[in-house]
Amino acid sequence: MEEGNRRGIRLLVGLGNPGKEYERTRHNAGFWLVERFALQQGVALRKDTKYQALVGRIGSNGAWLVLPQSFMNASGRAVQMLAGFFKIPAAEILVVHDELDFAPGVVKVKQGGGIAGHNGLRDISQRLATHDYWRMRLGIGHPGDKAAVADYVLHRPSAEDQSEIDAAIARSIEVLPQFFSGDVQGAMQKLHTVDKPRKPEAKAEANKSEEKKPEPVAAEPAPEKKGLLGGLFGKKK
Repeated sequence: MEEGNRRGIRLLVGLGNPGKEYERTRHNAGFWLVERFALQQGVALRKDTKYQALVGRIGSNGAWLVLPQSFMNASGRAVQMLAGFFKIPAAEILVVHDELDFAPGVVKVKQGGGIAGHNGLRDISQRLATHDYWRMRLGIGHPGDKAAVADYVLHRPSAEDQSEIDAAIARSIEVLPQFFSGDVQGAMQKLHTVDKPRKPEAKAEANKSEEKKPEPVAAEPAPEKKGLLGGLFGKKK
């Protein structure tokens, strides 16, 4: 595994499943990021039957953007063909995918490591014969039951979770130019040091503690009571 990457990322791969029925499901988080980045860059992603993928490029000498269209468990085919044809080593490939082990809103990048049961990563690793490509892991949360995972990833996230995922995608897109330029470590540092938003109840408690308390006011001496009540409850001399 290489510690750094001076040449930068040359192949950005988003993982997901093709088709309308899957486009808003959690498993397509990788597609969402690459599609949004391509839109911002004015890059058209066109179907290439040779690669069985949607393919685009940033400028004439920039990074390739790829969305495999052969379904998740065969994602590696397009990656292998493009990397082989353009002689792109694993250390210059960044794969964006959904991550069950992270909560929505969390995004982390690493190079190599295990595939954690992800079918798209499994196929890519097998076809490239290495795990040493980079992964950008977008948190989608976990259903809490391993048996429910397959159904969970193929359904849409809640509105709240979608908002958190979208925010993570926006932060990730901001640092992509650093990945392409070769400043991978700088991009990772910027992405990983984002402060996590506190829960609403935690914010409320913090706001209460930070409110400026009024200065204590010295109590004025009570007026001397007269009459029967004054005699019964007045101060003893």
